[in-house]
Amino acid sequence: MPTKKKTVTRSASSVRNYAAIARQYALSVSQGDIPACKWVRAACQRHLCDLERDGWEFRFDAKKANAVCRFIELLPHVKGKWNSANIRLEPWQVFILCVVFGWLCADGTRRFRTAYTEVPRKNAKSTLSSGVATYLVAGDGELGAEVYSLATTRDQARIVFDDARAMIRQTPALQSALGVEVLAHAIAVPRSNSTFKALSADANTLDGLNIHGAIVDEFHAHQTRAVWDVVNTATGARRQALKWIITTAGFNRAGVCYEQRDYVTKILDGVIEDDRYFGIVYTVDDGDDWSDERSHRKANPNYGVSVLPEDISTLCRQAQLSAQSQNNFLTKRLNIWVSADTAFYNMQAWDKCRRDVKIDDFHGQPCFMGLDLAAKHDLTAKMLLFERDDEWYVFGQYYLPEDEIEQGINSNAAHYAGWARAGRMILTPGNITDYEWLERDILADTERFNVEAIVFDPREMTYLHSRLRAEGVTGLVEYPVNTANYSDPMKELDARMIAGTVHHDGDPVLAWSISNVVAHTDAKDMVFPKKEMPANKIDPVTALLGAIGWKLRTQPVGQEIFVL
Repeated sequence: MPTKKKTVTRSASSVRNYAAIARQYALSVSQGDIPACKWVRAACQRHLCDLERDGWEFRFDAKKANAVCRFIELLPHVKGKWNSANIRLEPWQVFILCVVFGWLCADGTRRFRTAYTEVPRKNAKSTLSSGVATYLVAGDGELGAEVYSLATTRDQARIVFDDARAMIRQTPALQSALGVEVLAHAIAVPRSNSTFKALSADANTLDGLNIHGAIVDEFHAHQTRAVWDVVNTATGARRQALKWIITTAGFNRAGVCYEQRDYVTKILDGVIEDDRYFGIVYTVDDGDDWSDERSHRKANPNYGVSVLPEDISTLCRQAQLSAQSQNNFLTKRLNIWVSADTAFYNMQAWDKCRRDVKIDDFHGQPCFMGLDLAAKHDLTAKMLLFERDDEWYVFGQYYLPEDEIEQGINSNAAHYAGWARAGRMILTPGNITDYEWLERDILADTERFNVEAIVFDPREMTYLHSRLRAEGVTGLVEYPVNTANYSDPMKELDARMIAGTVHHDGDPVLAWSISNVVAHTDAKDMVFPKKEMPANKIDPVTALLGAIGWKLRTQPVGQEIFVL
């Protein structure tokens, strides 16, 4: 006879409506009732806006959202003073879980395949991750689920695993109901042939995985892409694999963690659209006083729960006396990447500068052209700057070798392919940019508009320069990329963005490029456009700033001019 299935229950009075809690948290954050930084506000607003969308390919399922939270609250706390009968999820944790697990595709599988949470220390990261891992292996209904805690070292990988193992050991009713077996190096569910293990960045142990759930704890500590690349490869065969990343801030902005963090902030800023990627970053806002208790509350969602006010106040006082302590406090307790540059331009201001304009509206009118040519590979940009009634209008064209997309060798290939399909990017045949396409378009522009100057950095321009001169093009301006030439244009563009006197047509490539610009300010208050990582291209902005810089100089045009 079949064995009667055992169940784990709790009283009806203790069961909470987690989906409602998640929505209320999002509302409270959006309305300012809960102190939060702009990234948390954006993540909450994203959920609220998605809930209002009609006829969308995704739907929110409150039952699925409630199920994961209810499951995790059956598990016990297993550390320190929190050693107690059951976990009690805080509203911010409920929000993350409900959004990640509650949003579904039309076929009932999960919408989100990657979830990135950045939160300071002592905010119960490992406890939350252990609960998620246990749910994925035992409560998600996946046959043959392979769930792994992945880290650079085995000790780090075992933190989440050991917590999960301790939780299950202290819950015999759960073991019995779900058929969970706790082994020395694995948590197993024989009836579904599922396992949860801890793995470190060892190439021999990471081969041949078929991952249903990847728990990546303290992602900032990953000095190479090895683990992340394996995870991406090993989740492709699963119908609803989940990459669960949870980390504090770090110091290496050239690493894979900051790469993902940068991607998340661009999603939240509306620069990149990725409906399958959830992200939330708990930190402070630019300009906040890091020594103020209000900043501590904003960055730490578990403030007053697992983050003790007296503890963080003591560390803050120490940080005010020691530069080394300060960096550690900012990074680990306020989630500030202390070595990271700050984005120079305000994307909200840029978005407000969008207008319903077309380049054809400016036929025959004067303009300045800026060029930024790639070194054979990657992005080449051509920008046109027009002025009408003291307001500026900018339009761009972008060129890329098609092999950069087709061979998948470019980290931005997915974005580039989408922009090419939308007619926002021109793909030239082969593996190097064919400048004849650019030359053709420049000549066409000189026929359509009154191009007063064509501004370029002399690097990579030798061939095209000679071709344009042979075609009788005048107004060619060498404008080297240096601080002296670019500081004033950067500031002018920023001022016009804030004032709303520079306009664009919603060009996503230019918006992405603008969001990538960071800058250091030197002792003379001079700024220079930079990017934090190679994938964050700023070529369109560099081309635009060249055109702006030359316009600001109001020099005679119609002749070749060389600027040192």
